[in-house]
Amino acid sequence: MKKFSYVATDLNGKMVRGTEMAEDYQELQQKLKERNLYCTKYRDMGANDAVDVKYRFKTKEVSFISRQLASMTSAGLSLVRALHILQEQQENKKAKAVLLDIYEEVQKGKSFSDVLYSKPGVFPDMFVSMVAAGEASGTLDQILIRVSDHFANANKTGNKVKSAMVYPIILLVLALAVVVLMFTMILPIFAENMSTDDMSPLTAAMMAFSDSLINYWYIYVVAILVIMFLFWVGRRTPAIKLKMDELTLKIPKVGKLVSTIYTGRFARNMSNLYASGLQMVDCIEKSISVLGNSYVSKKFEEVVDNIKLGESMSKAVEKTEIFEGMFTSIIYVGEESGTLDTILAKAADYYEEEGDAAITKLVGMLEPLMIIIMGVAIGLVLAAIFPMLYGGMTNVS
Repeated sequence: MKKFSYVATDLNGKMVRGTEMAEDYQELQQKLKERNLYCTKYRDMGANDAVDVKYRFKTKEVSFISRQLASMTSAGLSLVRALHILQEQQENKKAKAVLLDIYEEVQKGKSFSDVLYSKPGVFPDMFVSMVAAGEASGTLDQILIRVSDHFANANKTGNKVKSAMVYPIILLVLALAVVVLMFTMILPIFAENMSTDDMSPLTAAMMAFSDSLINYWYIYVVAILVIMFLFWVGRRTPAIKLKMDELTLKIPKVGKLVSTIYTGRFARNMSNLYASGLQMVDCIEKSISVLGNSYVSKKFEEVVDNIKLGESMSKAVEKTEIFEGMFTSIIYVGEESGTLDTILAKAADYYEEEGDAAITKLVGMLEPLMIIIMGVAIGLVLAAIFPMLYGGMTNVS
């Protein structure tokens, strides 16, 4: 037995430090996993240096690495030779150093999955789990192709979200710029032609806001930064994050769209992991952790417990009320027919298309919101200006 110190995160993303007795890193990881903890850093108390994450491979990089390894191993190259070629072709210095380290460890006789397990955080957990399943079943090349397709689709979805967000962000910046310009440049010009006593309550309020924006702009900047900081802290406070994630799923219209996106991701992850030969409970835990929603993760703790007690997956998932009834029916059919991985893959195709449409709708909701903000600001300015104009025309006549 060895004594290990570790740094881990729980399902809510909270950091946990401690020590644990274990034979090796794999046993340490298993013990932490049973407590719903995921190791990000560890140190053998007899060693000097900690094993830490040197580089985190992006989704696109994981897809490329999986495809390259699958192609080379399928062509008859040994895994050691494939890893050697892969690290030689890598241009990023940090990524090259990690791949070189992996290559050297595998060359010494360690299994690929054991080496990946010893470098938590470098590759996604799903990649590591599927590599381990592929080595255990002797179908690593086939598993790597499946992994490559999975992360290629994930990268494609991420790019769609980023592209869809470009226009709303530009519109938001434009709306804020128009509001600031009108209250700091236009309103003060009209204020010079009108005394305070002649202003209507609305005009006086708009003028007061304009003066504060010009003379005390730093207060607004500080207020915005404080709000952003509080939001950042809230997202890292388990109790607050849990409520925020729950609210996301219960907002009218928005919640249903987010649930559709989650359904597609869960189905795809579950299909890939289950087809790799992992146990049902492991598949569920890893599939849910990818969603990044603490409320869903908490609800699925009950799912895991119920499945361990012998309940079917479809019935346990149905109780959470996270996914729609049609999806739980699909799971039931897959369980009864013994083709859960296949039927989940087909369901994933459908829900991913629906998820793409949901993302488009969610982004589409932001556009009219930005236009409304801009319209209200312009309307308030015009409402404040018109009395001045009317008063000026009256004086001329």
